[in-house]
Amino acid sequence: MKFILISCFVLFSFVVLPSFGQEEECKVLMLQIAEKYDGKCKKGFAHGRGVAEGIDKYEGSFKYGLPYGRGEYTWSTGERYDGKWEDGKKEGVGVFYYFKDGEPVIKEGMWIDDLYAGPVPEKPKVITSTGIERYNFQRQSDGNRVQVTTYINGHNNIDLKDLTFFGSSGGEFRSGGTMGYESIVFPFRCRITYFSWNKAHTVRNFTRFEFEISEPGKWQVILHNN
Repeated sequence: MKFILISCFVLFSFVVLPSFGQEEECKVLMLQIAEKYDGKCKKGFAHGRGVAEGIDKYEGSFKYGLPYGRGEYTWSTGERYDGKWEDGKKEGVGVFYYFKDGEPVIKEGMWIDDLYAGPVPEKPKVITSTGIERYNFQRQSDGNRVQVTTYINGHNNIDLKDLTFFGSSGGEFRSGGTMGYESIVFPFRCRITYFSWNKAHTVRNFTRFEFEISEPGKWQVILHNN
């Protein structure tokens, strides 16, 4: 009986125990870095922070087997990219280090669908702000249009006196407390002045707001009077 128990334990050790030491298989879907992976997994794929190696090497964030998020990729030829990724492609802000005629070169900017799209656009710049409690710039989509909307006490501010509105290019449009320019050329500079009631509706205050937008797109500019 004792011999039988010992035999069963030995058999259990060889058959069952090794299964506890097995690591979850994590697939990397880019052939150049699929030889070795060390990092987080999800449903059998590299997912989260990890390091993948093969001909090339990648260290950073993964999503279901592909570089996604922030990461650094180093090619076997010495080139290196450090920045944002999406579905295994360079996408967003990043820096590419490479060699040209034997000299190191740095290319920094925006990447779209794995291709360099140019320098990172400047953020909207406020030149003058008088009588404004707060403001907000929202890029809604691609295009060539800028719309400005004014608010007071959380409501559209349509009672504007002595309104002047000037844009550096495009065709102007107005409707109540909303105004703007379309078919514009960037960089676009705009100046708006008017007198607006204060929040207590007891006196009119002078408002002047001047700004410049360099990145093309359809923009919404929201102004809250104080």
